[in-house]
Amino acid sequence: MRQKKREVKIGNVTIGGSNPIAVQTMLNVPVEDIEGNVAQAKRCEAAGCQILRVTCPSPADARCIEAVKNAVSIPIVADIHFDYKAALACADVGVDKIRINPGNIGDDSRVKAVVDACQRKNIPIRIGVNGGSLEKHILAKYGAPTPEAMVESALYHVRLLEKFDFNNIVISIKNSNVPRMMEAYRQLSAVTDYPLHVGVTEAGTYQMGLLKSGMGIGGMLLEGIGDTIRVSLAAEPEKEVEAGYNILRAVGFPVAGPEVITCPTCGRTQYPCTAIANEVEKRLQGYKKSIKVAVMGCVVNGPGEAREADIGIAGGKGEAVLFLHGKPIKKLTGDNILDQFMDEIYKL
Repeated sequence: MRQKKREVKIGNVTIGGSNPIAVQTMLNVPVEDIEGNVAQAKRCEAAGCQILRVTCPSPADARCIEAVKNAVSIPIVADIHFDYKAALACADVGVDKIRINPGNIGDDSRVKAVVDACQRKNIPIRIGVNGGSLEKHILAKYGAPTPEAMVESALYHVRLLEKFDFNNIVISIKNSNVPRMMEAYRQLSAVTDYPLHVGVTEAGTYQMGLLKSGMGIGGMLLEGIGDTIRVSLAAEPEKEVEAGYNILRAVGFPVAGPEVITCPTCGRTQYPCTAIANEVEKRLQGYKKSIKVAVMGCVVNGPGEAREADIGIAGGKGEAVLFLHGKPIKKLTGDNILDQFMDEIYKL
């Protein structure tokens, strides 16, 4: 069962409570290239991104935040590391959330300045703890970025904001080590009701990043932990958005759009099952109905194994059996089985 956290409103998206888990990503175009950032932001929005993060190293870079904010209708998060004036500049241009660790920006006066700006405009702050950059005093205490060390770091930053009566907070507690990351989120979720942004940081190249994120993010979601997710990949941010939705779908959350399932095939397969499955998935990109489509390798087991699919085919030599919810309906024959199958899908 999902652990309910307090609600936090990020622009036109609310996370926490019973709200759907939001999928987010981060632009990776150099911040100086404002046109490039705007173009990439539009592609991310078209891909279904629900929350979009943009780096802002200096106050002058708030121009990029403003341009992206004006170009898309999804909430924009400014990623701030050490310059509190950059956070203030982003608040001035109407950013929807700020990611900053208050312990990194200086004394209380600077923390209060950021808090006051966010309070005035109802801008939430995400505290983003990373296992690779823990505070020196915490790392010295634990000797390594253990889950306990990461939780202590997160709560340290939370207290710096709560000191000024600020509680419009989201927390992430990422690590590149999946078991360590998962245990850290478990411990943190047990002691706070702030909504949690879940991810595996520095997950790696595309293939390994998918595996680690699927295990770490998916594992947390299956335990009921997580209110928004970001899949970190060495790839285009649109790919991160796609992966995020696939993880949600894989763990059983309702996701708009089709899901294509297929068997791994075996020696019984007598038609191009894998090629057809790939082409079906390609043709259904942008299709809005939430349906499960199956492309199975043989008539022997196909319909039964895919009985939960809304529609599917199970192939033989030169033909395929069309089935609905596991029940055979008719045969598709000839050289255009794929086209016939797509016609049947669009009839649903």
